[in-house]
Amino acid sequence: MDTPYQDAIRNRLKTWLAVFDGPLALIVFLIMSVGIITLYSAGIDFPGRVEDQLRNIIICFIIMWIAASVPPQTLMRFAVPIYTVGIALLVAVAMFGLIKKGARRWLNIGIVIQPSEIMKIALPLMLAWFFQKRDGHVGWKEYVIAMMLLAIPAGLIMKQPDLGTALLVAATGFYVIFLAGLAWKVIISMAVAGAASLPVVWTLLHDYQRHRVMMLIDPSSDPLGKGFHIIQSVIAIGSGGVTGKGWLQGTQAYLHFIPERTTDFIFAVFSEEFGLIGNIVLMILYLLLIARGLMIAVNASTVFARLLAGAITMMFFMYAFVNMGMVSGILPVVGVPLPFMSYGGTAMVTLGLGTGILMSIQRHRKLV
Repeated sequence: MDTPYQDAIRNRLKTWLAVFDGPLALIVFLIMSVGIITLYSAGIDFPGRVEDQLRNIIICFIIMWIAASVPPQTLMRFAVPIYTVGIALLVAVAMFGLIKKGARRWLNIGIVIQPSEIMKIALPLMLAWFFQKRDGHVGWKEYVIAMMLLAIPAGLIMKQPDLGTALLVAATGFYVIFLAGLAWKVIISMAVAGAASLPVVWTLLHDYQRHRVMMLIDPSSDPLGKGFHIIQSVIAIGSGGVTGKGWLQGTQAYLHFIPERTTDFIFAVFSEEFGLIGNIVLMILYLLLIARGLMIAVNASTVFARLLAGAITMMFFMYAFVNMGMVSGILPVVGVPLPFMSYGGTAMVTLGLGTGILMSIQRHRKLV
């Protein structure tokens, strides 16, 4: 028979766990589990990687729990301050940020942070707040203002230079604008204009960015240099076959042919060891994650919550699609982690925060 003390602990635990959305938490946990299993194999020569990632996962769930506990109405009140602070930090990076490997992307404020990561959540927050305030009165002027709010952080991030993150931030912001009702004819016109401006954009790219595009077209032109990443990852994926070589049996990883195998290219390690069947299972998990996020967006109570949930869900889609695409050789290498699988704390914090916001929107969906 349980004592009152045990009952109190059980009730308190149930209260804490009630904050999580069960289906969403389960999907994330399964993807993380696959990630840890793959990371153990990929990081066999990197002592401490698995332990560090387990710490990152714990931090991710703590941030997820905190975010899930905050009502969307509270998040909306902080949208403008968070966006403003994010822009100020990006300006600070441009003025006196830390330079690593030729890029100025980090800021030392006692601890080293990468402000561009903040904008992945701050920008959709701001745009969702903006359209909520103008619900029912959205015209071309509002879309122009929204595009300006999007262009400022995207431009600052691109100047660092960090084209991959800039595109991801711009994409999450654009999803909010699209979900707010942007007409298809405008989207098609923008796409045509973007295609027409490609020659100009090409001249503005840095040399390493042009090399990445050229390596996508013909990686064999520099097999030991710029094309090495793509060639080796494609070999690893193809060598996995249908059933894979088996856990801890991937030769490309163990012989150090796959670069960044614990971070951006962890999908190549997974594909080699678990094959096509493993890839199908992993893609189903990501599809379930996206489907749950879209379901939460559809059932949201306010315009702000619906737009924010939709943008965060599509951010998950962009992460997974771009990562798998670049590792498979169908997209340029832009340094995007595979959600909840790649080793790293910064991306895990951002993803945990986004997941927590989705859970908050689901939990408070009947509270307008």
